[in-house]
Amino acid sequence: MAAGVSRALDKVPNVPGPLPINSGALVMGGDYRGLALVRSLGRQGIQVWAINQEEQLWAGMSRFARKTLFYPRWDREEGVAFLLDLGRKWGLEGWMLFPTSDDSVRLVSIHYKRLSEVFRVTVPPWESLERVVDKKLLHQLADQVGVDRPKTYYAACREQLASLELSFPLILKPATRHELNRLTAAKAWRVDDSDSLLSRYDEACHLLPPESLMIQELIPGGGESQFSFAAACEEGRPLAYLVARRTRQFPMDFGRASTFVETVDEPGVIEPSKKLLQAIKYTGLVEVEFKRDPRDGRFKLLDFNPRVWGWYSLCEGAGVNFGYLLWLQYLRQPIPKVSVRPGVRWVRMTSDLLASLEEILGGRLSMSEYLRSVFGPKESAIFSWDDLLPGLLEIPLLSYVASRRLLRGNGL
Repeated sequence: MAAGVSRALDKVPNVPGPLPINSGALVMGGDYRGLALVRSLGRQGIQVWAINQEEQLWAGMSRFARKTLFYPRWDREEGVAFLLDLGRKWGLEGWMLFPTSDDSVRLVSIHYKRLSEVFRVTVPPWESLERVVDKKLLHQLADQVGVDRPKTYYAACREQLASLELSFPLILKPATRHELNRLTAAKAWRVDDSDSLLSRYDEACHLLPPESLMIQELIPGGGESQFSFAAACEEGRPLAYLVARRTRQFPMDFGRASTFVETVDEPGVIEPSKKLLQAIKYTGLVEVEFKRDPRDGRFKLLDFNPRVWGWYSLCEGAGVNFGYLLWLQYLRQPIPKVSVRPGVRWVRMTSDLLASLEEILGGRLSMSEYLRSVFGPKESAIFSWDDLLPGLLEIPLLSYVASRRLLRGNGL
């Protein structure tokens, strides 16, 4: 499958001129997504600094991170002052700023104007981005541009919910995820009848206001039906893109993260993704998630992630370095044509073992199928032969994170 390629544009938003020769990239996140981005830029000789968090340390351990910093969390406005002080103190004017989590994306986007005084911001301003990170607004946008989505219902109160004519099973989910609680951590709760829906709704209303809740049809099918369109974009035009099937995730029903992913030749998600990107003139890295509905064969929009995605390290192995292409665009350099190889696989082995065990015990995956899926060449979420330390410390770090969460008395 050939990736889509667009020419470099004459005018680049947020870039008054070519990047200075000594510029670099500041990566706001130390988890495996940040690690993959640090590596993909560092391998091209770009100076990269990583900002770790308490439970996100891998990116800063990479040999491609020239400097490692620390900031505890990005859900508070104080993070803006930290970034501006950092940029001015260390002379990082003109550096590219890469948020890697939902919280950091929100922070940078809301304070786009202030941060643009120092950095080249790689996400759009909030008035544009809110249309795709708030699922209510995303669904409105999808309807406007003709992109299929699951049937969705809203209820302002329990009585209104009880009056709806619904077909089960359904899922109850948040429209936004900028607050951390049981529902946002789980992503969605499955409900199979009216009583369980009302009970779960009451529980959810203690965590979020009713207007932030969605009731959505549950599309049948498993990982074989889950697809993602990934791209680096400029003003709504992909510089390059690829399509992947997210075969396994953990937990399997409503996974917080993919665990086994494979590049595929599936054109059905390309045009819907391009419609959304063009509608908001999107600039930056993006993953758009879909699920193919076996009842009508249509690809239904699930999510829009305006940041580096969990399986980002797959992309270099498949033939495209999205972060570097975005860097070239900001440098106003020619964008090379790239060819994406289908069938390239990616795994996060620690999580995938748990996801696969659940599927095997449930009779949905045979041991031979699992072994065939992970046998042979594949890209890893954390291990890399040219950057050994993060992979060697994966198990100790996971044990450290688990012990911290156990001491806090919750799984968040």
